Amino acid sequence: MLLPKKVKHRKWHKGRGRGKRLATRKNMLAFGAFGLKALEESWVTSRQIEAARRAMTRSIKRGGKIWIRIFPDHPITSKGAEMPMGKGKGAVDHYIAAVRAGTVMFEMDGVENKVAKEALRLASHKLPVKSRFITNDDL
Repeated sequence: MLLPKKVKHRKWHKGRGRGKRLATRKNMLAFGAFGLKALEESWVTSRQIEAARRAMTRSIKRGGKIWIRIFPDHPITSKGAEMPMGKGKGAVDHYIAAVRAGTVMFEMDGVENKVAKEALRLASHKLPVKSRFITNDDL
């Protein structure tokens, strides 16, 4: 799983979703010929990213190259079950990547269009965000 080596602060604020915000960065293909683009915003955990990566890698039978464009660097805390109120903020439980609408999450190259489309379709089922298959031709 992807984890940051170091973060500026151990526990972060949760942040606030303020309506639909489009990605201004990472919204175009940069490395590969095919990509998976998010159509809505969501939190994607490091486990979900790893599951999607495995699905893609197995689908293309370890051929081609895959780029992961999102990184889970935002710590999410949680307290134990049935804990009383108070007693401070919980311990860091996992890390998430906050994905905005329009973000290219994964890229792929070195495989045929049909193979890439199927691999990215399988990966999209592992993610909590609606996504779309894109190619260089789309741009």
